[in-house]
Amino acid sequence: MGLLAAGEPPPFWVENASAESRFLLTADHAGRIIPACLGNLGLPAAELERHIAWDIGIAEVTRRLAAALDATTIFQRYSRLVIDCNRQPRVPSAFPKLSEATEIPGNMALSEADKLLRQTEIFEPYHGEIRKLLAGYVGRKPVYVAMHSFTPVYLGVARPMQVAVLYHRNPDLSRILAELLRAEPGLVVAENEPYRVSDETDYGVPVHAEAGGLDYVEIEIRQDLIEDVRGQVEWAARLARLLPLAVNKLEEDRI
Repeated sequence: MGLLAAGEPPPFWVENASAESRFLLTADHAGRIIPACLGNLGLPAAELERHIAWDIGIAEVTRRLAAALDATTIFQRYSRLVIDCNRQPRVPSAFPKLSEATEIPGNMALSEADKLLRQTEIFEPYHGEIRKLLAGYVGRKPVYVAMHSFTPVYLGVARPMQVAVLYHRNPDLSRILAELLRAEPGLVVAENEPYRVSDETDYGVPVHAEAGGLDYVEIEIRQDLIEDVRGQVEWAARLARLLPLAVNKLEEDRI
């Protein structure tokens, strides 16, 4: 028996597939769908609207940013509570039993076969498509942009930063973008907060970008700033203006 029934949507969708810019945008946590056979993982519907299920606002920001940059973009449809597509499937947090302070009943007693089914039908097609898209950048080296959002309060602790850039082995582009963001009026900008990129806590950047020798940035925007259309438009326009500047400065610095 499979995970996704006939008529359920595939795990990803791609926009601007024939775009000609160097940017590839990814949104690992864009969606919050739960396969019907999993019965909402035992959660009330209201829990699936919270940040534990998806990156609130990021799909809309990413869509507008992609249009402004003429960038190819891939969005992942299913909730990270089913399988987190920005984790190695071998790590426990790929199938969270607890998210913030919320227990996930449907993940409490997963067998290895259950996990493999989710990996096979959601995780692998999504990342297989990313590999395919990157291979299509013939004659232009891709710039990998991982788009995420974070909750303004986590376990009762407020997060003052409005935006953050994350990086691991290759910080160059991220640090330049951080400086450009700090030059924007009134922004509190963090680096590697409230999260850090690592091989254990991330998949897209280490596997697709770093292993492929690509320049990249992982962007985190605070969710209260992009939960409505006005904020989404504002942040897409800001990043559409600053990302090309950051890439140009990076390349100038390397001459």
